[in-house]
Amino acid sequence: MRVLGLESSCDETGVAVYDTERGLLAHALYSQVALHAEYGGVVPELASRDHVRKLLPLVRQTLAEAGLSQQQLDGVAYTAGPGLIGALLVGAATGRALAWALDCPSIGVHHMEGHLLSPLLEPNSPLPPFVCLLVSGGHTQLVAVEAIGRYTLLGETLDDAAGEAFDKTAKMLGLPYPGGPELAALALEGRAVAEAEGRKESHFRFARPMTDRPGLDFSFSGLKTQVLLAWQASDRSEATKRDLALGFEDAVTDTLAIKCERALKQTGMRTLVVAGGVGANKQLRKNLADMAARRRWQVSFPRMAFCTDNGAMIAFAGATRLAAGQNDFEFRVQPRWDMASLAPVAALPPPKSG
Repeated sequence: MRVLGLESSCDETGVAVYDTERGLLAHALYSQVALHAEYGGVVPELASRDHVRKLLPLVRQTLAEAGLSQQQLDGVAYTAGPGLIGALLVGAATGRALAWALDCPSIGVHHMEGHLLSPLLEPNSPLPPFVCLLVSGGHTQLVAVEAIGRYTLLGETLDDAAGEAFDKTAKMLGLPYPGGPELAALALEGRAVAEAEGRKESHFRFARPMTDRPGLDFSFSGLKTQVLLAWQASDRSEATKRDLALGFEDAVTDTLAIKCERALKQTGMRTLVVAGGVGANKQLRKNLADMAARRRWQVSFPRMAFCTDNGAMIAFAGATRLAAGQNDFEFRVQPRWDMASLAPVAALPPPKSG
């Protein structure tokens, strides 16, 4: 089954073609970062208009790279939520119209299920059951995955998501948009300086929020306040900025690793899957890999290109559900959508990775 996937939930336009027999055939991504940089954040109306401008050219480009015509598609998957409603409507309207014109089934994909399943695109990827850390600009959740479509929320952030905390802290330090990657790059510089000076960590030791109590929930708003107070009391030099970035990154990544270890112990599962934009953070990957090696557990990440929003994860998740006989019979998007409400996928051989 050859499935076209469309992602347009926020500020990235993603298109991909996934074949359940041959794996991922082609994918393309257009980022709106330059468009929104002037405003310091995503402007929903501009995002929607840019999706309209870019989506169909990307579809044509991706089909050409896959060596397919539209008529050779067996299904269409699009992001139906959560996300910005205008942006979602662009992808949903395009996906449904294509499916109607081609007389093939279509399905609206849950954006976070796309992220959750994205590591399964890699060769030798783990199969459920596993614990998934969904960590991005909008979400920080620990989910027990018994099977595709059978998800139990173990813990989530009570305020800012980890990626959101990265972005807001970067803005406090005067870093350009998008702040999260800029802050991570600055922390990398700070780590190099610390190692050259014989230090293992920043001079700034921030709290690891909510790790001193039971439970699997997260909170990062207080950590932001700690960084702000430290910055205001400092000399505000570039060296201090690097060291603050390092201290902040260590606090977030240590917290995420502690909670992941706790979740695996609590569930008795031995495999951790990490998905979402913050999953590209090098220090987080190192912390989780070290934790897994110490415990003789397995940890799996998507490739860097599939950590952020992309069409490949939507094509893969959609192909999984379409191959199980699920499809949409009505046009709808859901800006807010509980992943626990998704229908399970019946016994099904896993789609081929590629």
